[in-house]
Amino acid sequence: MSLPPSTELRPDSRSVRAARRARAALSRASRRAVMAAAVALGATFLVSNNAFAAPAVGQQAPDFVAVDTSGAKHKLSDFAGKFVVLEWTNPGCPFVRKHYGSGNMPATQKAATDKGVVWLAINSTERAASDYLKPAALADWMKSQSAAPTAVLMDEDGMIGQAYGARTTPHIFIIDPKGTLVYAGGIDSIASARADDIKTAVNYVNQALGEAFGNKPITAASTRPYGCSIKYKT
Repeated sequence: MSLPPSTELRPDSRSVRAARRARAALSRASRRAVMAAAVALGATFLVSNNAFAAPAVGQQAPDFVAVDTSGAKHKLSDFAGKFVVLEWTNPGCPFVRKHYGSGNMPATQKAATDKGVVWLAINSTERAASDYLKPAALADWMKSQSAAPTAVLMDEDGMIGQAYGARTTPHIFIIDPKGTLVYAGGIDSIASARADDIKTAVNYVNQALGEAFGNKPITAASTRPYGCSIKYKT
């Protein structure tokens, strides 16, 4: 049933204009609230609408700022001009312990950093998880394993991990000097928690970095990550 002419809303009526102004104000308030929440978090994203769209190989890697285990801030874009490796880790995971306890992960880190690569280990385990380690405890564990990353970043709110689509520990991403994601996947080719498998597996990280430094196409740019599921904050 149509409204009488006197009460029917016209496109230029005061009611319509008021409704439009209200919607615009609500939209602005929502954007301000989102930005305020992001600034308050330990890991802050510096990208726009696509912050939570996981990048594919060949796309730009999302920029971020995160605090390491000593409290220092690291901004991904500060490492422009260098290769950067992002390694998701959690010492409570047997797959992580396989690669650290055997010396494989520390050796892979050292081989990379000796070439000038920036290696950022990232822990996205939420604080409520039973195997969450506080920053000092995580730093001590890394030291006990003779680990050699450039920094160990805390991502308890999971913003970095979710933006990159990190699913497991370990899960590896390599970013080239132009900020492009050039590798995403597992550390090697044998998905097991057995240290004995390391010697027969292809180390995808060493392979990708070797090819990249040799100006060659990366043979395996996307592989299947394996390990423990990341315990994200819900």
